[in-house]
Amino acid sequence: MILKTFLSSTSLVFLFATGCATTSSDSLSKGVSIRDTGKKLVIEIAGQPFSEYHYKDVPRPFLYPISGPGAAPMTRNWPMAEAPNEEKDHPHHRSLWFTHGDVNGQDFWSEAPKAGKIVHQDFVKLQSGAESGTITERNNWVAKDGTVTCSDVRTMRFHARPGNERLFDLDVTIQAGKSDVVLGDTKEGSMAIRLNEAMRLKGKIGTGHIVNSEGVRDGDTWGKRAKWCDYYGVVDGKTVGVAIFDHPSNPRHPTWWHVRDYGLFAANPFGLHDFEKKPAGAGNLTIPAGRSFTFRYRFYLHEGNEQQAKVEERYRNYANGKL
Repeated sequence: MILKTFLSSTSLVFLFATGCATTSSDSLSKGVSIRDTGKKLVIEIAGQPFSEYHYKDVPRPFLYPISGPGAAPMTRNWPMAEAPNEEKDHPHHRSLWFTHGDVNGQDFWSEAPKAGKIVHQDFVKLQSGAESGTITERNNWVAKDGTVTCSDVRTMRFHARPGNERLFDLDVTIQAGKSDVVLGDTKEGSMAIRLNEAMRLKGKIGTGHIVNSEGVRDGDTWGKRAKWCDYYGVVDGKTVGVAIFDHPSNPRHPTWWHVRDYGLFAANPFGLHDFEKKPAGAGNLTIPAGRSFTFRYRFYLHEGNEQQAKVEERYRNYANGKL
């Protein structure tokens, strides 16, 4: 599949915006604050810790930890930190991240000896605000031999929402350089989160369930197409969940879901060979030299199950450009 879409006008606005808007301390106590420590960004919502964006000296940038409703820890701690009752599998599952397992034949998903890295270049925009906070970052995807395979511009928007609700958007524009970029057919990708161990379906502390927009549930959701997918369970005595929304403008919408019963939860529009038993390479997606494409997702961290959280209604809001 050849993509003909160039960098959107919205992405260009963020790309060339600089500086930080002046915002009163009172409004930030109810809004979103973003602070750079030199190795990570500290993100607070309504004066409370929400997450940290690790961008320096890491295999790829990632958000960790992530606080959900009532400050519930939404992601696994390992390998960033030790915690009881956590499995130590898949050390590359670092909380919340975007990458892919086959980009021009280079593995950017794992942290194996021959894997590539996504290397932070700079921040174009860091802006706190009373209603939202924005991070716009440039990265290079560097293969094991030092070659820059492609680059990306990613924008994260964290919204100040009422009550315990947490909502943020993550848009990633992948840019091809002088050569075509092929996002290869593999299940190992791409917009991913590794959830709190208590939310997984299996295991000694697992309480979780999975449901998608088509009504498919639990283990049957793996490899299925859906507009959204929701993963919820009991954390610290309260049912909480994470829904990921696939934007209608994304390639091959509705996407396939690489969602596992052990807490891995990922949107992947490329893995047709694994998900649908198509011939190898059927899921390849080519970005022609000098062009780009943007992948857009929303994360909705909520209380209750998908019905109590009105996930379908909130997805329709996202699809229509609303909160």
